[in-house]
Amino acid sequence: MKLKKIIVTGAGGGLGTAICERSAKEGFGIIAIDINADSLKSLDHLPDIETKILDISNYNEVQSFFTQLKEDESIVALVNNAGIYNALSLLEYDEEMMDTLLNVNIKGPTICSKFFIQHLQANNRKGKIINISSISGQEGSSDALYGLSKAAIIGLTKSLALRFSPTVLVNAIAPTMIETKMMEKIPEWRKEEYQAHHLIKEPITAKDVANTVHFLLSDESSHFTGATFDLNNGGYLR
Repeated sequence: MKLKKIIVTGAGGGLGTAICERSAKEGFGIIAIDINADSLKSLDHLPDIETKILDISNYNEVQSFFTQLKEDESIVALVNNAGIYNALSLLEYDEEMMDTLLNVNIKGPTICSKFFIQHLQANNRKGKIINISSISGQEGSSDALYGLSKAAIIGLTKSLALRFSPTVLVNAIAPTMIETKMMEKIPEWRKEEYQAHHLIKEPITAKDVANTVHFLLSDESSHFTGATFDLNNGGYLR
């Protein structure tokens, strides 16, 4: 049986690593993408893994990457995980910082999704896109740029699901605060205040997100598309 492969962006970060590890455990081959070469080294121990240094916000780079994969019919899913969080007020952003965050958090997943869907269509295959959003995209964030970017990912999820069914099933995961390197920028008092509103007190980990990704990769999720999975301990109810 031919090995099924998934593409994971931001693979070298804490959440990306957890997704890659769980997916490898379940027998998937992984194409791990990150802009940081050093962070990808932490994935070398995984079986059936290919690593690629790539700026997902660079249209030409992403196009070239998928051109190299055009004959590979084993690719079944794209996990848009890469993202930037600065923990800043809108008033602290200059134009360059705005462009960088929006390019990575919105433009990047959009470009990757475009070429992944084209790849599926060219090979007459079906697949899945899993977008990592955030509770900040639902209830807002003190970092306005981050909040709006994650809200945009939920909108992208719905729009792609609507337009490209049945070629691709597209879903999003909106986690609450997770203990990763990205979250180290948040003061401890703010984390405690945030978690005080959770109905379930056990902290959500990167492994919990990876477990949700696994569900969406599995055949058990075959009737979900355009959905956002709220992984937030009941901290935001809708």
